[in-house]
Amino acid sequence: MASCCGQEKNFDGMSSAYKRILWWIIAINAVMFLVEMSAGIGAQSQALKADALDFLADSLTYGLSLWVIGKSLTIRSNAAIAKGISLLVMTLWVSGSTVYHIFYINSPNAMTMGAVAIAACIANLISVFLLRKYKDGDANVRSVWLCSRNDAIGNLIVLAAASGVWVTGSAWADLAVAFVLAALFLSSAWQILKQALAERKQGAITQ
Repeated sequence: MASCCGQEKNFDGMSSAYKRILWWIIAINAVMFLVEMSAGIGAQSQALKADALDFLADSLTYGLSLWVIGKSLTIRSNAAIAKGISLLVMTLWVSGSTVYHIFYINSPNAMTMGAVAIAACIANLISVFLLRKYKDGDANVRSVWLCSRNDAIGNLIVLAAASGVWVTGSAWADLAVAFVLAALFLSSAWQILKQALAERKQGAITQ
């Protein structure tokens, strides 16, 4: 079944152009993890740290996506299942650490939050632009698109949190955004796991 930009719904990543794009995006995410986590710790921002953790997870899962390209449907679906589980773990970590910080609130530095979120947003918009032709495909390819899309949305939300912290002088906007990001991770995990489990079942049948 045809989908956006002429890509087939079952596109499995077997394209030299797609592989080059993945290498670029892995590098972008690794650099932004270091930048955003350092800034999040310095600014005492849960939203920045949650978003930085997403950058790290994406770097690792994009590497896994690159490795499984060309392998059997079962292997590719298992890789996607691992990504879905990692998103569930991230959801628990972000939610748990945010609940902890609710009882130990320190107002984050709004200027740092905003500046870093703008830089991260630019990086993620570049990734989304590069992947725009590959947003549909098997669970492995689909998970790459969802992670990049989540990052771009997340950075816009962090910018909103920075504005809220700046206006109110309170950490509550930052904590609320961390919960929104956790919900976004959970939604993506569900989509990835649902498609990956269906593809693994299909792979078992065709073997």
